[in-house]
Amino acid sequence: MTLAQGSAADFTLILRRNDSLSPAGRRWFFISILLVSFGIATGWALNGAWYVLPFAGLEMAVLYLALVVLARHGEDRESIAVDGNRVLVEQTRMGRSVRHEFSRHWAQVVLARSGRKNALRMRSHGREVEIGAFLTDAQREAVARDLRRRLGGT
Repeated sequence: MTLAQGSAADFTLILRRNDSLSPAGRRWFFISILLVSFGIATGWALNGAWYVLPFAGLEMAVLYLALVVLARHGEDRESIAVDGNRVLVEQTRMGRSVRHEFSRHWAQVVLARSGRKNALRMRSHGREVEIGAFLTDAQREAVARDLRRRLGGT
């Protein structure tokens, strides 16, 4: 979570996923696991358990697909900007951006229980946008308090 502040009246909050591996790190991780897995599977295959090799290949294919999905979501982010009389919420998922604009005076910050986690939403005039998907419950509560304070207690 990044906070970029301007004057007391406006600010920008940028929320990003915790992506601990760079693309090069993901590549090295996959190659190392691939070598270890196929090394062990080859050892078993040479001892007569040849059926281990296809399962090792399947396991590596599933790991590769999981890493591809993580890479596609690595640049996902949300930004919430309070600028004058408007609140801008921009969400980027898998390279596609969606922008929502609300009137600062009518915007409401709603924090409600949704299943096992809190859902943080920005609402105004029948439109509602969920924000803070990358945050923990405690972080969502802190963001909700800060946004309410900056929007004038709504």
